[in-house]
Amino acid sequence: VRFWTLGTLWTARYVGNVTDQLSTPFNQKLRFNKIRMSLTQVSSNKCAGGFQKVFEHESTELKCKMKFAVYLPPKAETDKCPVMYWLSGLTCTEQNFITKAGSQIAAAEHGIIIVAPDTSPRGCNIEGEDENWDFGTGAGFYLPELINANFPTDPARISVSGHSMGGHGALICALKNPGKRCLRSLPSVTRCSVPGAYDATVLAASYSGPQLDVLIDQGRDDQFLSASQLLPDNLIAVCSEKKIPVVFRLQPGYDHSYFFIYSFINDHIKHHAKFLNA
Repeated sequence: VRFWTLGTLWTARYVGNVTDQLSTPFNQKLRFNKIRMSLTQVSSNKCAGGFQKVFEHESTELKCKMKFAVYLPPKAETDKCPVMYWLSGLTCTEQNFITKAGSQIAAAEHGIIIVAPDTSPRGCNIEGEDENWDFGTGAGFYLPELINANFPTDPARISVSGHSMGGHGALICALKNPGKRCLRSLPSVTRCSVPGAYDATVLAASYSGPQLDVLIDQGRDDQFLSASQLLPDNLIAVCSEKKIPVVFRLQPGYDHSYFFIYSFINDHIKHHAKFLNA
């Protein structure tokens, strides 16, 4: 399935126990032990009082090796912490966010673990995987069970945030899971050529769940916005009609890059913390 999700800074918070799908505590223990055995630390750096780490593992979903970054705030040394998953955009790896966004200080302040997975399976030799920058190895996601099995997380407090393709994914998580108290921010609202079940604007039009709390930042000088590949007005119009509260901030002078994300990431982490630490 091909889709376009270019442009904004969005955040979605998903609060719910991701291990509920495991049928029994015994099965859960077996699954977690299996996951623990395959995790390999690639790097670890002291940062903002905590640790910025990168791990590699064998993904059971993608059938290949995958990497993810995890920031552990100082609080994680003694307590379980909420988790914010960051979904990056097309072509990004786990490195883009952790080296460019400057999220660690705010995460340390609010006691939030941040997980940033690679966006795509790489080196799988799938036909056509590298033919286009916006498809194949440039785009994809999957992870919470692995994180909860290996890190001091509180599975009842999970949120999702992202940029560009990942921001759109964050909105979808919120809109497709009514009652799970999802929260979004930092997206890029987009034009999608996908089924309605994966188009945030279509999902918003049929949303009938509990009240949401949406924060969206969009750079006014985003090149994809200028090219009409991002259509935030469509989503805002639908949310207004459905009375879904949205804070939409069009930021003058900002483009699609991580300079934009760096400028507003603290606002979005604070937005998540308001709910995750309630």
